[in-house]
Parts: sequence; structure tokens; C-alpha cells
Amino acid sequence: MTGTLSNPSGSDIPEPAPIRVALVDDQQLVRGGFKMLINSQPDLTVVAEAGNGEEAVRALSAVRADVVLMDVRMPGMDGIEATSRILERAAAQPKGSSDAELKVVVLTTFDLDEYALSAIRAGASGFLLKDAPPEELLDAIRTVYRGDAVIAPSTTRRLLDHVAPLLREPTAEVSRHAADVERLTPREHEVFGLIAQGLSNPEIAAHLFLSDATVKTHVGHILAKLGARDRVQAVVIAYETGIVAP
Repeated sequence: MTGTLSNPSGSDIPEPAPIRVALVDDQQLVRGGFKMLINSQPDLTVVAEAGNGEEAVRALSAVRADVVLMDVRMPGMDGIEATSRILERAAAQPKGSSDAELKVVVLTTFDLDEYALSAIRAGASGFLLKDAPPEELLDAIRTVYRGDAVIAPSTTRRLLDHVAPLLREPTAEVSRHAADVERLTPREHEVFGLIAQGLSNPEIAAHLFLSDATVKTHVGHILAKLGARDRVQAVVIAYETGIVAP
């Protein structure tokens, strides 16, 4: 619900609605700890909890969320299948609606976990360890929600480096992505390479002597041409197509 704040001039300023977070983990204590941390932030609120993938799919069909923190290994439907189903449903929503912008962050206790790669390929927007510092978890939620910056904790980079040979295996999807990369203009290709290195929009702008607005436009065109939901998906494609080497 959106409220209002009064500024010194007496006019009302709309107070932004908090970012709605769903927690999916089979350990109730873990969910409880995350819930306390997230709800302690004025700009974040937990709107749903689930103990496995099936519960998550049901819950998110009834409750609107912006970001899902998804455990990978759970009994019954695991986090990979749940991520795929939830994001397929989100992709079917009208473009521009809040339901279509749902993002998933994968949580795991395993540093180099190939399950996490599968979840990212299914559309998840990032990968974090459950024992990451609280500030990193909270920042990841906000970063994914904004959609204009890359989540690049060292674990995500190490994961992609670790499984790079798997990403390079020839498949129809990899061939399609290679063809999509060929469609990029020279400038877009340049920006894509910097995205793949983990640079943010302001960093890319400084590197190429462009305005932030111009970089944002290029990034939007690149994601559209690659069929990537976000920058993390673009980085995966960069690994698949050899733009980035471990």
C-alpha cells in the first residue's frame, strides 16, 4: 500500500511501496531468520513463504511478489523446477505488468553448485550463498528488483567459471544465442562485452565516454536482441558464446 510523506514545503510525496519478497526454503528456521532480516528494512516486506517448489508455485499464483529467494535443494519439487514454472508464468503476463517483472535469486549452501547453474539457466537472476553477509543478501534483493545493475558476488563468477565447459557444449540454444550475438551492432557488442565483465551502467558509461542514458538504451536493446530477462542471463550467454573466458 502506498502512503504519503510530508516535505517541508507542505506538499505530500508518495511513499514508495516496499519491495515484496517471497521466501522458499524447506528449513523453517532459515525462513524465519531471513524473514526477520528482510522485514527489518523499511523498503522490504515478506509477502509469502513456502517449504518446497510446489508450495511456492501455488503461493505465487495467489500472492504478488517482486523478488523470490529460492532454495535449490528441497524435497518434492526442487528450486530449479519451481523457478522455471514461476518464471514461465511471469513471462506469459502482459508486458509491463508487475507480474511480468518477477525475479528469482537462488540461495544455496553449496559454493560451486551446478544446481545453481541450472536454476540460472531456468531464468533466475542471481546466485547467493545462504551464509552471505546480511548486507549482501539485502543488496541482492534491491539490485534484482531495480533490474539496472548486475548481481556479481564472487560466488556467481566462480560458479560460471567452474561450469564454463558445460555452457560451451553445442546445443540448439547455444547456437541460437550465437546467432543473436551476431545481430548486435559494433557498439552493442562493445557494451555487451563490458556487461559480461560485470560492469555497471555508470562504469560502462565512464569506460566508453557515453551518458548513462545512452548506455541504458544500449543495454535494453542488447537484452531484447539476446532474449535475456536481465543482465545475469546476458552474462550466461556471454560464457556460452565465448565472449567471456574463465
